[in-house]
Amino acid sequence: MKHLKHYLRTVALVSIATVTAITLAACGNKKTTANKNNFRVGTVDALATLNSSRYSDISSGEAIQNAIEGLYRLNQKGKPVLAGAKSVTVSKDQKVYTFKLQTNKWTNGDPVTAQNYVYAWRKLADPTTGSPNSQNIDPLQNGQDVRLGKKPITDLGVKALNKTTLQVTLANPITYLNELLATAPYAPQDEAYVKKQGQAYGTSAAHAIYNGRFKVTEWTGTNDKWAFVKNTKYWDAKSVHINKISLTTVKSESTAANLYQSGKLDFIDLDNEYVKQYKGRGGYHVRKIPAIGYLNFNTKREATGNVHIRRALATGFNKTQLTKNVLQDGSTPLNGIVPANFVKNSVTGEDFRKYSGNLVPYDRAYAQKEFKEGLKELGKKSLTLEFLSADTPEAKAVAEFMQSSYQKNLPGLKISVREVPLKQRLNFGHNYQFDIVYGIWSPDYQDPYQFITDGGAYHLNTDYKNPTYLKDVADANSTYATNPTKRWAALKDAEYQIVKKDAFTAPVFQGAYVYMQRPSVKGLAIDPNGTGLFFRDVTIK
Repeated sequence: MKHLKHYLRTVALVSIATVTAITLAACGNKKTTANKNNFRVGTVDALATLNSSRYSDISSGEAIQNAIEGLYRLNQKGKPVLAGAKSVTVSKDQKVYTFKLQTNKWTNGDPVTAQNYVYAWRKLADPTTGSPNSQNIDPLQNGQDVRLGKKPITDLGVKALNKTTLQVTLANPITYLNELLATAPYAPQDEAYVKKQGQAYGTSAAHAIYNGRFKVTEWTGTNDKWAFVKNTKYWDAKSVHINKISLTTVKSESTAANLYQSGKLDFIDLDNEYVKQYKGRGGYHVRKIPAIGYLNFNTKREATGNVHIRRALATGFNKTQLTKNVLQDGSTPLNGIVPANFVKNSVTGEDFRKYSGNLVPYDRAYAQKEFKEGLKELGKKSLTLEFLSADTPEAKAVAEFMQSSYQKNLPGLKISVREVPLKQRLNFGHNYQFDIVYGIWSPDYQDPYQFITDGGAYHLNTDYKNPTYLKDVADANSTYATNPTKRWAALKDAEYQIVKKDAFTAPVFQGAYVYMQRPSVKGLAIDPNGTGLFFRDVTIK
């Protein structure tokens, strides 16, 4: 997704003042009730865009999926069901899907047509768009060739047969197409409206239109609050029972906790300190998720363009100390880009992470050896590198830990930390303005391919030229598409190339999600692959 596709909804790893603890203790038994017409959510990340071709953070993906409806959506059990499409037929070879669309309108009155999908998907694939999610188009016929500029966008496997019939042709049969089509990158766009808006499209609530169960309001493009309001023009508006969802960016965990305790928020995330205080209370929830913390390195710069330096950075910090002593939220060390217990081989039943092995565990001696080799090749005795992160408390805590670890474990290395708002961090990443960047990423569908061909890595599609890796992922996507054993072997080797051999990207941890949800709130669905919230079925008793 992407260079930080879906930024994990996590919050403060901060010291909690005594006065806050006293306040919580005093409020602990206070009964609060939610407003039946307004579900109030606290979030750590501000909204960045409503453009499905450009988003790379969880708040934006969440907003798009709640306000712009694609062919499928995820139901309460996290399974894809038809939404913008009312029926689908599949060819015998499992490569051609024909969708009949629901009769629906955009909020500006334009009809939702099959051409809206063709336009949006071609835009996603078009290399001139620079979409951080372009690799999601690969399963479609000619998808990879189109996004790499080898074929024109008109060769992409999507066609409007008429205004309400969409034909999708795949490069090869895949088992996760309905999951993929439920994601934000595959949302439709009204071509006439988007072209009229130009560069302003999606930059505020006023510069976007919606065809889903909600429309976005109150977002100016720079403020920290936005809302979802029931869309009365939505084809199935009668099934939406909540009138409004209000979201507020709250970067301090103590503030979020106080707002929840006083009844001003109905949903918040919890950090390590508050996990201990809230565990066992009504409304407390914890779940393991396939989101990953990762590091990415700028291979355009001299130091981080050196493979030995990257290998040292990938292995020169103690992941157990980070997850156990800093995060303390159920996160676990991760030594490959694909998380554990995410997907199993359909033939052997083996988990991919176990199958692919521990590629980059913490190894101080190895890291020091690689760092010395890198310095030798660079003709330097020391290095100063910049560590870029968002300015959330969680990201700050990780950045400080990494700074301390690197400077202790790799003599001759100095780390300067640069903490900026998420929107800036995304822009700096896209524009190569970093040495090392830290982010959190979660997938769209359950297959190792997406982690290995994306996984949050900046500029992977343009900068990583390893021929073995490229052949491996091409084979996994085509030659071995229907052979699970050979496909997994190709993906295993591809992961080895990008993580172990070249250290183009470095896994840090696998995340967990801990949150408080007021017991009176029913029907909230959470993305099974991350922390995105789906509000369609929310009711407040």
